[in-house]
Amino acid sequence: MNENTPETDGTVADHGPEPFYMPAEWQPHDGTWLSWPHNANTWAQNLQAAQNEFRQLVETIAQFETVFLIVRPTDFDHLSFQSTNIQLIPISTNDAWARDYAPTFVRNDGKTLRSIDWYYNAWGGKYPPYDEDQKVAHQIARRLNIENQKVDLCLEGGALEINDQRTLITTRSCLLADNRNPSTTQSKAESVLRKHLGARSVVWLPGDAIEGDDTDGHIDQLARFTNNDTLVHAWTRRSDDRRREAIGENIHVLKTSMATLQPEIRLIELPLPEPIDYCDLRLPASYCNFLIVNGGVIVPQFDQPDADADAVSILQSCFTNRKVVPLPSKNLTVGLGSFHCLSQQQPSVE
Repeated sequence: MNENTPETDGTVADHGPEPFYMPAEWQPHDGTWLSWPHNANTWAQNLQAAQNEFRQLVETIAQFETVFLIVRPTDFDHLSFQSTNIQLIPISTNDAWARDYAPTFVRNDGKTLRSIDWYYNAWGGKYPPYDEDQKVAHQIARRLNIENQKVDLCLEGGALEINDQRTLITTRSCLLADNRNPSTTQSKAESVLRKHLGARSVVWLPGDAIEGDDTDGHIDQLARFTNNDTLVHAWTRRSDDRRREAIGENIHVLKTSMATLQPEIRLIELPLPEPIDYCDLRLPASYCNFLIVNGGVIVPQFDQPDADADAVSILQSCFTNRKVVPLPSKNLTVGLGSFHCLSQQQPSVE
C-alpha cells in the first residue's frame, strides 16, 4: 500500500470464533499510555509550561486508572511522581504523541490483547526524525508480552473513532493522503480496518477542517462517540468563521451516514473555542480532544471561560455516570494537539 512501509510480519486473518476488535474508549481500561514531552522543536517557546500542564494531566489520569508513562532513559532519573498509580517506562522517543505511534490495542472475548502496529511517518513526514517513535508499539507489546502485528498501512491512532457497534469513523484527508498511502484506495484501506480492528461499518468524512491542525484532519478533533447512541461534533457558531464551510461538510456527511447506519443516534454540537493565536501559532483547539478514562472524562480548556464552561457542561450531559474534569491545555496545544492526541488507552481483558 505504501511503498515506504516495511514488510509486514505476523499478519493473521481472524476467521475463528474469537475475532479481535477495537473496544470503544469508554470500555474498562487497564491503564493509559503517555509519553513525557521533551521535544524543544515541538514546544519551541513554552516547553516548561507544556510540561507543567502535562504533569497535571498525568496526575489527574492517575486518580482514575494506572498511567504508563514513557520516559526517555536520559530523563528517567529526573522525573518523579507521588502517586503509586504512575509507572515510569524507559523507552526512547522523538516526541510525545502517543495516540499516534503507540499501539492501537485490540482484544478478543477470550481475554487476549494484541498490539496493532501501523506504519508511522509523523503525519506525512512533516517532522523528522521519527525513527524512535516508529519502534514504540513493538516495545510496548514486548513489555506486555502480547503479539505485535505490523500492518501495511500508514495510519495514526488519532484518525480512528469507534463504538461498541463497531461503527468506525475516519477521514479521507488522513488515510488516503499522498503523504501517507499514495497508492491506497478507499476500499483497500477499509478492508484493512475491518480485518484488524473488527470494524463492521466505516464512515469516511472529508476531514481537514480545523485551523492549525497539522495532522491533515484527525477525527479526534472533529467528532467523537460518547456512547453507542451519541456523537458530539465540532462546530463554530460564528457565521464569519472561515472554518465553518469545511466543518459543515464533515457534519453533513456524518449526519447522512449515521442516519443510514444508526437512525436513532443523537448528534450534539460541541462548539469550538474562539480562534487562538499563541506562541506565533494558530492553535488547533477543539474540545473534541477530550480523553475518556475509567469513571472520568478529561476536557481541555483554553483560557476562554465561557466556551470552556460550555464544553464541560455539554460533555457532562453526555457522560452522566462519569466525573468530567476540566484541565488547562493551551500550552500543550502549542504542540498542535491536546489530551486525546497525547494518550492511548489499554483496554482491560478481565
